[in-house]
Formats: sequence, C-alpha cells, structure tokens
Amino acid sequence: MNNLARKLQTRAIRKNRIRTTVSGTTARPRLAVHISLLHVTAQIIDDTTHKTIVYASTVGQKQATGTLTEKAAWVGAEIAKKAKAAKITTIVFDRGGRQYHGRVKALADAARNAGLEF
Repeated sequence: MNNLARKLQTRAIRKNRIRTTVSGTTARPRLAVHISLLHVTAQIIDDTTHKTIVYASTVGQKQATGTLTEKAAWVGAEIAKKAKAAKITTIVFDRGGRQYHGRVKALADAARNAGLEF
C-alpha cells in the first residue's frame, strides 16, 4: 500500500470512529467540515431527519480570498451568521477525521466568535 492510500484509509477510519459518537439532533445539529485542496465547505445537518439546514462554502465566492486558513475562517463566520438566521445556537462539531489544528481550528474559532456554541 502506498503512502497516499494509507493516509486516506486512516483518515476514513478516524472519520468513522468520530461519526459513531457524534450525531446531530434537532436540538443540537452537527456542523460537518470538509476541506479540499482549494475550497472549504461547512454544513449544519440534522441527522434525525437527514436534512442539511445551513450550508456555506468558498466555491464560487468572491469574498473568500487569501490563504486557505483565511478562507476557513470566512466560512466559519458565514455558517454562524446563517445558523443564527435559522435560529440555531448550539451545535455538535464534526471535524471529519482531520486534526483539530490549523484550518479546522480557524473555522471553529470563527464560528464561536460569531455566536455558535459547541
């Protein structure tokens, strides 16, 4: 097994381990984060009804510029603003198998500063 396949497999294992304990409810939906090489996506999901409530991404956005960490912070602030409009204040954070550091931490801190609690 080459290095890239091993990294992807271990991330998938971590993601599944996290998803067994983290589940969004109607009272506390789940904030799922996905970070690719160019874009950052976050969505707030109610796992009981399997519906996405709020969605924010850097895809097609002119406001999100700078490094990927700055884009992640912009997405965090944007998702918090949309969540407040949907009357969501508390969430469960799903980092998607990634380490809570760097871009994921920037997104989470921006969401916290904009008013989300988790």
